[in-house]
Amino acid sequence: MSKPRADAPTRLARRLGLGDAVVIGLGSMIGAGVFAAIGPAAEAAGSGLLIGLALAAAVAYCNATSSAQLAAIHPSSGGTYVYGRERLGPFWGYLAGWGFVVGKTASCAAMALTVGAYAAPTWARPIAVAVVVGLTAVNYLGVRKTAALTRIIVALVLASLALVVVGATFGGTTSAAHFDDPGVGGWGGILRSAGLLFFAFAGYARIATLGEEVDDPARTIPKAIPRALGITLAVYAVVAVSALAAVGPAALAASDAPLATAVRAGDLHALVPAVRIGATIAALGVLLSLIAGVSRTTFAMAADRELPGWLAAVHPVHKVPHRAELAAGALIALLVTFTDLRGAIGFSSFCVLTYYGIANVSAWTLPRPQRRWPRALAGAGVLGCASLALTLPTASVMTGSAVLAAGALIWIVRHRRAS
Repeated sequence: MSKPRADAPTRLARRLGLGDAVVIGLGSMIGAGVFAAIGPAAEAAGSGLLIGLALAAAVAYCNATSSAQLAAIHPSSGGTYVYGRERLGPFWGYLAGWGFVVGKTASCAAMALTVGAYAAPTWARPIAVAVVVGLTAVNYLGVRKTAALTRIIVALVLASLALVVVGATFGGTTSAAHFDDPGVGGWGGILRSAGLLFFAFAGYARIATLGEEVDDPARTIPKAIPRALGITLAVYAVVAVSALAAVGPAALAASDAPLATAVRAGDLHALVPAVRIGATIAALGVLLSLIAGVSRTTFAMAADRELPGWLAAVHPVHKVPHRAELAAGALIALLVTFTDLRGAIGFSSFCVLTYYGIANVSAWTLPRPQRRWPRALAGAGVLGCASLALTLPTASVMTGSAVLAAGALIWIVRHRRAS
């Protein structure tokens, strides 16, 4: 297969450069793990969550290399849905797309609820619905609006996390004793924490799902994904170490706002509002990019008639899949009425690990001239995704398996009828 040209035909407008792509990747990751996943990860592994963080990053790196080289060859909206379809067959592409759409729709609802919980806990759900409506409108106006707003959000979140590190480190409660028992949950707990923390890294593939809107995708995407992942890992490691040193894993596990807990324990109480504002902004950034990613995968599946064809429409002015955007926004707004944050993290992680498992198998099939990284990384990615998925909480594994099986059954029934 030949290398795609910078001006390769596209149904959408190519308006994103390397900087835009990196920022969208950062906006998809920075904040989500720190503000949402660090609590359940601490509950699973204690201070061993730091080992889990390294394992999650290693699996994410394997997945990132697979996604990057596949995106350079198949620069179309849809990410692993397209890769699985092209490399493994229609069923595997569909299963990847189904897993992504249902898993990330749950993630969207969880992030919307995070916004409401930090901004005004007593009005969490109404605020969550309003936020979904507002960010869907931003995405509707065009992908450059999404990239511009994401730049602002990333800058504000990084500033907020810097205050978290200052408050946790210099608040007067830092102690090495908080790291005394890194193996409290055993290796099973560490792997479970890695699976939960993987939720925080999954956003890097948002760059790939925007493949039809990236300028010169063969060059831009392979550079943007590893850069966004590396920056995110560095930020997460600094924040996690600071929070653990300040209050220890038990306090983080018991809190719905673990970073606020870490700062509040010290003398710098004035920083707590900044932490809450940062959490709100971080969740907004993740939600903004998640809605874009879900709608693009929905658009790609609808274009192939794997979902209703009317979802494949492109707006004549804004050049975005506007019907897919509106449908995703409506479904997310509905889900926030009953979604549980911690349950959504586990469910989303299981579905997305399945999605990336298919991406790694797809990358394994690439012939040598098209591989940019060793094939062994794709194999390690398959094993890593399977290991993390199966060590997630039992309820997450069962629910995720049931939803994926339902999607597979729908595909089988539809295609048998068609044949």
